[in-house]
Amino acid sequence: MALLTASDLHKDVSGRPLLRGVSFKVERRERMTLAGRNGAGKTTLLRMLAGESAIDRGELSVAKGARVALHDQRPPRQRDVPLREYVLSGCAEELRIESELARLEASMAAGSADEALLSRYAREQALLEARGGYLWRDRASAMARGLGFGEEDLDRALATFSGGELTRASLARALATGADVLLLDEPTNHLDIQSLEWLEQTLLGLDAAVVVVAHDRWFLEAIGTSVLEIEATRSRYFAGSWHQWRKERAARELALGRAIAAQQQEIARMERFIERFRYKASKARQAQSRVKKLAKLERIERWPISDRSAPARSLEFSFSQPGRSARVIFELSDGRIEVGDGRSARVLLDPAELWLERGEHVSLVGANGAGKTTLIETLAGRRELAAGKLSTGHNVKIGYLSQHGEELGAGGPPGERVLEATQRATGLTPGKARALLGRFLFSGEEAQKPLESLSGGERRRLSLAILVRSGANALILDEPTNHLDIESREALEDALRAFTGAVLLVSHDRALLDAVGTRTVAVEDGTLRSYAGGWPEYVRVREARAGEARVAEPARAGPVAGARAGAANGSGPAGSRPSRAGHSTARERGARAARGTPGAAARAMPRPQEPSKNRLREQRRAEQAIEAAEAALSALEHELADPAAWATRYESAKSQARHTAARRAVEEAYARLESLID
Repeated sequence: MALLTASDLHKDVSGRPLLRGVSFKVERRERMTLAGRNGAGKTTLLRMLAGESAIDRGELSVAKGARVALHDQRPPRQRDVPLREYVLSGCAEELRIESELARLEASMAAGSADEALLSRYAREQALLEARGGYLWRDRASAMARGLGFGEEDLDRALATFSGGELTRASLARALATGADVLLLDEPTNHLDIQSLEWLEQTLLGLDAAVVVVAHDRWFLEAIGTSVLEIEATRSRYFAGSWHQWRKERAARELALGRAIAAQQQEIARMERFIERFRYKASKARQAQSRVKKLAKLERIERWPISDRSAPARSLEFSFSQPGRSARVIFELSDGRIEVGDGRSARVLLDPAELWLERGEHVSLVGANGAGKTTLIETLAGRRELAAGKLSTGHNVKIGYLSQHGEELGAGGPPGERVLEATQRATGLTPGKARALLGRFLFSGEEAQKPLESLSGGERRRLSLAILVRSGANALILDEPTNHLDIESREALEDALRAFTGAVLLVSHDRALLDAVGTRTVAVEDGTLRSYAGGWPEYVRVREARAGEARVAEPARAGPVAGARAGAANGSGPAGSRPSRAGHSTARERGARAARGTPGAAARAMPRPQEPSKNRLREQRRAEQAIEAAEAALSALEHELADPAAWATRYESAKSQARHTAARRAVEEAYARLESLID
C-alpha cells in the first residue's frame, strides 16, 4: 500500500514553471531518490510533500494515520534549548502520551481509579508501545549519538553549536520522530564517514518510506530502491537502484541522440529535395508534398519544450601539466598538531608521521574533529607546527583548497568581484580570465558578482578555477566536493585522476576517495596510520580488524558483559544501546497496577523479583538469536574475504552495507539479552 501518492503536481516560482505533471507513489520501505540538476525543483518538491510549500495544481494524498517528517538544509529556529530537548521535540505524540499517562497515574495513585480510567490508561499505554514503548527517549538520544554527538553534547544549548552541527541536529530530530514518511534533503552534509555508514544502516532498517535528495553517490547506491528524475519541469519514475538508473539514463540518452541524428539527416534530405525541385514543373507536386510533410513533422527534442528548457551546463576542466618536483613532496617527522594556545591548547595528533611523494594520490580519512583539517592547514603553511619537523622538497609548488573557500578575497579590496578576484589570483588578462570562468559556469553578468554574494557552490567553483590556473604540482584539498552537484563531482574526479602531480585529499565522498586515492592515511587514536591501496582496500582491512576485535571481546568479557560494554561506550548502529530510564520503570509499574485492581498504582513499589518462566524462556531465545547472528556474521566475513566482493565501487558499497547490517544484528541480539537480564 502506498504511503504517499502524488498526482499531476504543478508548481510555479516567480511566475515561471518549476514543476509540471509530477506523479509518483511511494510504498512502505521504499527509498526513493529525487534526481536532477541543482535548481530543478527537488527541495521545493520535498517541501510540497511536507505541506510547507503550496501545490498550485494536482493532488497529494498521505495514507491515513501516516506521519511525515522533513529534514532540510535550514538550521533549527530554536536556539535556546538543549540538543536533547530539541531532538525529542519531534516526538510530539509520544510527549503527549507520556504526559497523559503521568496524569492518569496520579489519579490512580490518589485512589480514584475506575473502569473508565483504567481503560483510558490501557489505550494510551498501547499507543505508546506501538510507537516503540518506554525506551523512545533513549532511542531518540541514540539518533543524535549515531550522528556524531557525544553524551556531553546532549545538554548543550543549540546556540553553542556550529552550522554543520545544527544541520546534524535537524537530521537527528527527523529520524527520532519515527515517521512513516521521511523526507531528507542532503542528509549526508556535515557527516563523517562513520556517521554516513550509520545513517545508511539506520535507513535500511526503517519500516518507513524515505524520499531523499543527496549528492553522495555511494550513499544513494547503498540505500536507494527507486529514482524520480526531474528534468525541465517534468518527472520520470524508475524502479531500481541508483546505478541501474544511471545506466538506463545513459542508454536512453544514447538512443535519443541517435534518433535525433537520424531525423536530422532525413530533414536535410527532404530540404535538399525541396530546394532542388521546388520550381520544376515535373517535380513540383512531390516537392510540395515534402513541404507539407516537414511542416507536420514532430521534431525529436532532447529537452522538453518549456520555459526552463535550456540544457544545464556542466563543468569541463583539467589541471595543467605540472612542473617536475623532487621525489618527496613533503615529509612530517615526529610532529605534534595542536589547536588553541597556551593552557587551552589541545593536542590532536602526537606523534604525526606523514609523507607524500611525486605523483602519489593519498586520501586522508578520519572522524570529524580528529584533526584532519588542522593537519593539512599545517602542511599547507597556514598553521605553525607545534613540534616536530616538516620538510618540503625542491621545486614543490602547493595548491591548497580550503573547506569553506576562506582564501577567496584574501588580500583583495572590499566588494571585490568574481572577475577581479580571478585576475588578481591568476594574473590573467580580462579576456582569458572570462574564458576560464566560463568553463566553471560563470558567464556574462555572473562574472561581475561580488564575492560576498556567492553561494556555497559558486565559491567552490571559483576556488577550483583559481586552483586549476595555479600551476601547482602538489594539491592539498579539503572537502573539494562540498556544494557540487553530481555531474560536477564527476568532472572533478576525472580531472584529479588525470593529474600527474601529487594529491593529498580530505573528503567524506567515498566515490571520490575510491576514484582518486592510491594510498590511505587514517587518523586513528591520535596518530596517523598508512594503508597501502585505495578506499576499498582500507575498508576491507578496517572491517577485518573490527571482526577480530568482536571475536576476542566475548572471550574476554562474556556475552552479557560484552553487551553491557557496548551500551556503555556507545558502540552499535545507534551510537549507544538504549537503557531503561528511571521514569520508564515507574511507568511499567503503573501499567502493571492498571491491569490489577483500582488503586493498585498507589501501592505499586519496586521490589526484587525472580525471573518468571516466560522471562527465562525469552532469555534462552535471545541466547539462540545471538548464536545465529554470530554464525551469520562469521559466514559473511568468510564470503567477503573473496576479492571479488570488493572489485568495484558498487560491489564495495554493497559488501560494506551487508557486513555492517550483520554486525548490527549481533549487537541488537546482545542488547535484547541485556534488556531481559536487567
